[in-house]
Amino acid sequence: MKKNLFLKIFLFLAVVELAVPLWFAAQSPGTAQDAVAVNTAVHSVLEDWDHPGTHVNQTNSDYVVLDRVGEVRFRTREGLSETIHEAVVHRDTILGLTKDGNAVGTLIFYNDSADALQAKKKAAAAVLASVIALQLLTAVWYTLWLERVVIRPFQKLRQFAVRVAGGNLDIPLTMDRHNLFGAFTESFDLMRTELKNARIAEAKANESKKELVAKLSHDIRTPVASIRAVAEVGAARAADRKTGENYIQILHKADQISGLVNNLFTATLEELSQLPVTTAEFDSRELTELLSGADYLHCAEIPAVPDCLLCADRLRLQQVFDNIFANAYKYAGITGQKTEMGESGKNGRIEVIVCRRGAYLSVSIEDYGGGVKEEELPFLKEKFRRGSNQTGVEGAGLGLYISDYFMREMKGELAAANGSHGLVVTVSIPLSGGSGGTI
Repeated sequence: MKKNLFLKIFLFLAVVELAVPLWFAAQSPGTAQDAVAVNTAVHSVLEDWDHPGTHVNQTNSDYVVLDRVGEVRFRTREGLSETIHEAVVHRDTILGLTKDGNAVGTLIFYNDSADALQAKKKAAAAVLASVIALQLLTAVWYTLWLERVVIRPFQKLRQFAVRVAGGNLDIPLTMDRHNLFGAFTESFDLMRTELKNARIAEAKANESKKELVAKLSHDIRTPVASIRAVAEVGAARAADRKTGENYIQILHKADQISGLVNNLFTATLEELSQLPVTTAEFDSRELTELLSGADYLHCAEIPAVPDCLLCADRLRLQQVFDNIFANAYKYAGITGQKTEMGESGKNGRIEVIVCRRGAYLSVSIEDYGGGVKEEELPFLKEKFRRGSNQTGVEGAGLGLYISDYFMREMKGELAAANGSHGLVVTVSIPLSGGSGGTI
């Protein structure tokens, strides 16, 4: 609708812009004088010839009256042609005056066509300038409109795609459904939901696999232990050397099977090596953008970040904050639904504290979810481990586990503790040039 309106306005202004020069080009200077005004001036001058001091111009035009010797007898104003030569150059109308059959003087009627043409030039220039100004204003308005309805949605789509590519599927893509890309972005968010459901299903499958491996390893260890015990007895009672060596070989194979069974427990952790972490220097002021992006329901007041230079993976750091805020929303019962006015409803809050601690920049995030049991705190960063008081809350127990892995790869640290109102997760980001080490 606005696009069609803009095109109509721009087309109208373009037509006006072309029409003004064409109209001006079609104008001719013209030299024709008003015959009625000329006759009126001649008659009034002759009537007042003997009394020039009482003569009054009865027309709307200017003229000069000369006597027979060329002296000015009367003029309507200054700046007119006062000689025959000047009148010829200026293309004025020159009339001889006769009274009682005798030549008494000359009437030079001023040619105002040049003034009229100049006035038309000024009017055309003013109209043209106004049209160009309107075109510029229309172009600026249309640019701003495009920035709001096209560029900003595409920027949000790009940020959304980067987060999805980085594995963050918790932050929804909110956009006005009446927007030009409303239906398109809704499809993208449906894709995010399906991917998230697939990830949860995969996490549950992995957990089931872990339980199955534990069960099988237990079942396998029992007969292997029996085989080893029998082999030890057989080796001790072997009547000859060859038989004893056979029993010892059985013992070695039983130990080998036990080692393979133990390896099954650690096999599920190997997939983390497929998530590369590449650190680089960036200004700490960018941390505000990362925290604001993670707090998409705007439940936290982001404090001022101390000026310093950080050394971390910006994408992975964004994932860490996304996981922490997503957990804070879930376990504190914070929900938000996009309204038609574009505002998010809020029913909770999150506290954020940022400060420097030695060679690290510390970011503490506390929710109002009540925290977890003290004896469960050491296990929150383990895979598939969650607090026992979070029964019924959607989750796979991978958020803090993956975040802790990322921070360790960045030579930082992630710590969890109970605060005054809920769980406090502290992320320690190494400073550029910092020595690292124990925090």
